[in-house]
Amino acid sequence: MLRIVFTGDDLARTRVAAAPDPVWELILSLHQLQGRSRDPIAAGWRREVTGRLRRDQLLGPFRLLFALNPPRGYFPDFLTPAASREGFEAGLEAVRSTPTRLVRRDLSVLVAQNPPGGPLHGTLATGEATALVRGGAQALRDLTDSMTRYRRVAVDPYWTRMLAAVEADRRRRARAVLDGGVEGLLTSFPPQMLWVPGGGAGVLEVPGYPSSRELHLNGRGLLLVPSFFCNPVPVALLDPELPPVLVYPVDRLGGALDRPATDQPAVALAALLGRTRAAVLAVVGEGCSTGELARRLHISPAAASQHATVLRNAGLLSTQRDRNTVLHTLTPLGRAILEAS
Repeated sequence: MLRIVFTGDDLARTRVAAAPDPVWELILSLHQLQGRSRDPIAAGWRREVTGRLRRDQLLGPFRLLFALNPPRGYFPDFLTPAASREGFEAGLEAVRSTPTRLVRRDLSVLVAQNPPGGPLHGTLATGEATALVRGGAQALRDLTDSMTRYRRVAVDPYWTRMLAAVEADRRRRARAVLDGGVEGLLTSFPPQMLWVPGGGAGVLEVPGYPSSRELHLNGRGLLLVPSFFCNPVPVALLDPELPPVLVYPVDRLGGALDRPATDQPAVALAALLGRTRAAVLAVVGEGCSTGELARRLHISPAAASQHATVLRNAGLLSTQRDRNTVLHTLTPLGRAILEAS
């Protein structure tokens, strides 16, 4: 069991991430792809992605990426940096900038938790893996290149469905906060997590966690990250000195991955507005900032601002400024057009 110990300051600093973390989703999808779960929601996705990787002869080039992310147990902390909440490219840059000592530390933990003679040890004997252990900058660039190539096949075609499931979960958590504050939020997760008040403030317990340990937040708060590919147990980083993060599974029924594909808004709406502006309209929902739009749609903040301005001038979005944040919401006309599509 994982026990996350809160103080009063931690409660004040606990929040839910604004969007799925693109690097966490990539890494966790690797676990799902290699696992033997009979989860019917992911089964079609697993068949489709495996088929494409085999057809395009990409399984070999991804051998090290698979080995670093076994279907169960520990995987290196450096693969999911805090910078990835700012976007996929920011996350990859942080991976490429990982100090050699941290790469070696994480890989030594990974090797220690896997039996000698297993597939991981064979993979880590290759030249590619040896270069990574030695701390070569090119090895980290090669690793992030393989992450980018894998993402195009396994994650990008399904992103809008994943986003829909995460947004549904965020609305649920928002209602919990409105009804009961942060403690109401923390009590909204059973059976994945259990909130036990008491002591300094309380403890968030994660039953079924693969190891027994305590994480003391010490006033840093906790970032809760809703995830489509996290399944079935929430995941935390091993290093207690890193910014505290808990990635948890969302209800995936609203975003079933039984087919790839047309993750664009309705064809007629896309034809009218253009694909990106139609996607902006769909993503805004109950409101989001320009930065959130950029992260969710994988576009630059400047492009997100430009598309939002066009939609606002057309009377489809309303924009309000709150200090340094610009919040966009649908107007009645924008909602009517979206719902009619």
